[in-house]
Amino acid sequence: MRFREALAAPGLASIAEIKRRSPSLGDIRPGADPAQIAAGYERAGAAAISVLVDERFGGDWDDLRAARSSVQAPLLAKGFFSTEEHLRTAKEAGADAVLLLLRDLDDGQTATLLALAGELGLDTLVEAHDAAELERAIALGAPVIGINARDLATFEIDRATQLDLVARIPADRIAIAESGISNRAQGAAAELAGADAILVGSALMRAPDPAAKLEELLSRPLVKVCGLTREDDVAAAAEAGADLAGFILAQESPRRTDTVLGVPETMLAVAVWVGEAGDSPASLDQLYELSGDHRGRDAVLLRNGEQVGTVVDLPWQDAETRQWERAAAVEGRVMLAGGLAADNVQSAIEAVQPWAVDASSRLELSPGIKDHDAVRAYVAAART
Repeated sequence: MRFREALAAPGLASIAEIKRRSPSLGDIRPGADPAQIAAGYERAGAAAISVLVDERFGGDWDDLRAARSSVQAPLLAKGFFSTEEHLRTAKEAGADAVLLLLRDLDDGQTATLLALAGELGLDTLVEAHDAAELERAIALGAPVIGINARDLATFEIDRATQLDLVARIPADRIAIAESGISNRAQGAAAELAGADAILVGSALMRAPDPAAKLEELLSRPLVKVCGLTREDDVAAAAEAGADLAGFILAQESPRRTDTVLGVPETMLAVAVWVGEAGDSPASLDQLYELSGDHRGRDAVLLRNGEQVGTVVDLPWQDAETRQWERAAAVEGRVMLAGGLAADNVQSAIEAVQPWAVDASSRLELSPGIKDHDAVRAYVAAART
């Protein structure tokens, strides 16, 4: 089962989609060559490639065959499948997996198609749109479950509900976040909710270079600017390309702010606490232990109270290289912090390969007041 195995690999995987149009957007890339697009996706690191074979999306079975001729990556045939003939055609055209939409299938139909797919050597992506459909997918034993953020009736995107449902998928299943992902922060939000992979279509097909856009979405580390206290500093960090915005709510910090400011959809807000996390609208909490009269040097990164990462900060009066060695030994997602700026962040990334980097004090004119030139230089260096 190549499709399933590819998505189960460590880290955030991607299913990159080929489609020429969509009902919500109309024509996206009418003249797209599926063989060329698929080859670009494979070079950019796609774990699997989805091909729309339905005419409503400007596709057909020949598109799947063309993609198959140009790549070795697993292929997902995507359409409105309900019969044995559909699955057999998908297999003949070169698919490794097929989409099953619970919106259009009852439990009996789904169970029959799941069994037939297994007989044909096909994986399945069973797609749910709400809590009831998710419960059905789990009960049916679907090994790969996708949560589509787009309501197929209204075409509206509901990312909050998607993330909630992704987080409820059992750990022994492969969880896929579908639709509504167009930047690294949105991909990271899905990853932190428990998604093993993201399925991205429109954002890639609308980009001047779909493969380059995919590479950008998957690239790590994420870049955090912390100690933000002013809206114009948030805007400068966002414009520079930062993915995470940090707001220090700890009382003792000279960079303390009273509230988590609003951030654009290209960023996730992180509330920074010492001793105990409180309530805030932030997507993540960065919690330091209280050590004597100051905070500890390392922290945990929390999503809804559950640890999703570790923050390794610069030890008191210690050398950077020793800190980087310590950070590189930590298992799981690591956010590297402490003394970072444009002049050393690339060296730190090369040494540690962190999930994210975090800078604050060296990007300032004074505590809590950012130097926009320093912010731009740091983000550019981190994303080089």
